[in-house]
Amino acid sequence: MAVTDLIEDWSESSPLPPFERISEEDFIPAFKIAFESARSKISDIADCAHEPTFENVIDAFEFATEILDRVECTFSVLVMTESNDRLRAIELEIVQQKARFEAETWMNQKLFARFEFLWNRRDQLGLSGEQMTVLRKRYRSFVKSGVQLKAAERQRFAEIKERLAVLSAKFSQNVLADESAWYMTISGEDLAALPEFLRTAAGQAASQRGIKGHIITLDRSLIEPFLKFSENRSLRESAYRAWSGRCANGGETDNREIVKEIVGLRHELADLLGSPTYARHILADEMAKTPEAVRGLLQAVWGPAKIAAESDQRDFQAALNADGHDGRIEPWDWRYYAECRRKAEYDLDEVEIKRHFQLDRIADAAFDVARKLFGLEFHELEVAAHNADCRAWSVSRDNQHVGTFVADYFTRPSKTSGAWCMPLLQQTKLGKTLRPVVLNVCNFIRPADGEPCLLSYDDAKTLFHEFGHALHNLLSDVTYPSVSGLEVVRDFVELPSQLLENWLDTDWVLDNFAIDPETGSSLPPDLRAKMAAARNVDQPFSTMEYLACALVDLGFHEGKLPDDPIEFQDHMLSEWGMPHGIGMRHATPHFQHIFADDDGYASKYYSYLWSDVLVADTYGAFLENGGPYCRETAARLEQNILSKGGSLEAQELYLAFRERLPEPDALLKKRGFAAPQ
Repeated sequence: MAVTDLIEDWSESSPLPPFERISEEDFIPAFKIAFESARSKISDIADCAHEPTFENVIDAFEFATEILDRVECTFSVLVMTESNDRLRAIELEIVQQKARFEAETWMNQKLFARFEFLWNRRDQLGLSGEQMTVLRKRYRSFVKSGVQLKAAERQRFAEIKERLAVLSAKFSQNVLADESAWYMTISGEDLAALPEFLRTAAGQAASQRGIKGHIITLDRSLIEPFLKFSENRSLRESAYRAWSGRCANGGETDNREIVKEIVGLRHELADLLGSPTYARHILADEMAKTPEAVRGLLQAVWGPAKIAAESDQRDFQAALNADGHDGRIEPWDWRYYAECRRKAEYDLDEVEIKRHFQLDRIADAAFDVARKLFGLEFHELEVAAHNADCRAWSVSRDNQHVGTFVADYFTRPSKTSGAWCMPLLQQTKLGKTLRPVVLNVCNFIRPADGEPCLLSYDDAKTLFHEFGHALHNLLSDVTYPSVSGLEVVRDFVELPSQLLENWLDTDWVLDNFAIDPETGSSLPPDLRAKMAAARNVDQPFSTMEYLACALVDLGFHEGKLPDDPIEFQDHMLSEWGMPHGIGMRHATPHFQHIFADDDGYASKYYSYLWSDVLVADTYGAFLENGGPYCRETAARLEQNILSKGGSLEAQELYLAFRERLPEPDALLKKRGFAAPQ
């Protein structure tokens, strides 16, 4: 019965997939049925005796994998948030089957001939802009998947894609294994010297793992504040080395050979398709178009950021020496001395700030911003999700159902680190109208029983960021699911998410939602002013650690195959003059954005910066027209970008909203850097 629940359409009877009625063992038979259904429908399209039309090819293809999409989506939620040995074993089996299925589909000569027939006559079909985009997207997918290669080359292409799918899954599993295994016990004076919120979080982390006392784990929401506040340099070093050294310690979870093989296979794919590098192949469909354009953007920011970071490094070196330590400032020192400076120069107390950012109130703030900008209302639902921690809301506007929003906020050992947004159901008006269901996942530290969950300012920004992605899904209003919501090019997808972060700092949010849970008072004006004054104080650090990742990503996929990925990474950063005291945000062996998902950010990690250029200009449109809550500007944003998904080219969408393209100068100003002269 549970297998039936997995494959049947749940959208009309329930707001969420039937998580409560399924088990791990249901997935193998469900996937078997789903693959059989998809193959049958695709054969019907390919073997159709009628002349190709948009309806019997494109429309039919949109629904060919609907059962597979449902099963895969439910499975992916559990793999990423409720992982266990059995699910990981099933994952390795399914990714191989999925890769074979995709190779069969995208290299199907008869199927491609029908798509090609339409493509060659596209200007005669009277297509809408959205239909033209869908046709272009599908045609490009066939070409980029090797359909025009010779038979032997197609076979090798399929073998590579299957191997990459397995390697990517194994990479992700190794990262989760290393993150789940490591912890460091904290006690005595070292524990007492930490802020109360961090002691509480360390106690909760220990309790979750069945350990007495207090521990530091590799969860970002725990280890980053530890590196900020621990006065014990040797403990900071131990924690940082474990964090930065994930999956590079030998043994079964070491990802270095996996990285080397992935990079080599990607370059081989590009070569088969006639492209000189994987980066050039993959960027052709993005807004940036070429590696040269990406590098130009990175270079434009690198220079000013490096100058500012080197100035900070000199200050921190002096502080380190004044504390009686010899040698250079190290990456495990930077956050600590940055926090000391922030407190000394701006009299900022992280503990006092954190008291005002309560999870429930910040979530309400995000909802209220959506209400003020787009007229959305959120009503909480009583519904079973994949974990008891999850909460769900029905979203409406003018008494009309818009979609369903689900949040899974707390960290668990079984949960992939980081934060992300995941559509559980895509909005569509093709055949029948479906409203979107969207999941936000974060990894905030669970509070003690009966206590409110207090977020750092960065955690609050993460919540707003992922909610921006959710709004992109919820406000989608297109016909075809393949261009709905987040189905946009990678260097455009972060625009809505990074844009919404700006509203966290607005007076309305800080006045009404940044509330001390004990006193009920809002964030004091003097503290707010100090936060604003200090907003860019850590920008050199955060910019450099991000740029390092983007440059290494581009280097892996544009240059020579490395003999040793770590040496390659370190050599690249040395050539660029990376300050010694700053490490990569994601070192290569655990860089999940580019190695844990073959369709992820590979060659495209720059996209956060690219989107930030768009964000600076987009938020400027609000400030130029009545302020951040200008409904007219919000309506234009929804009409031209948020509702459109990927139904038109990204540049076309942005031009429709802003009537021009932005320049990087706005980004440099936003981050507090001087534009190069």
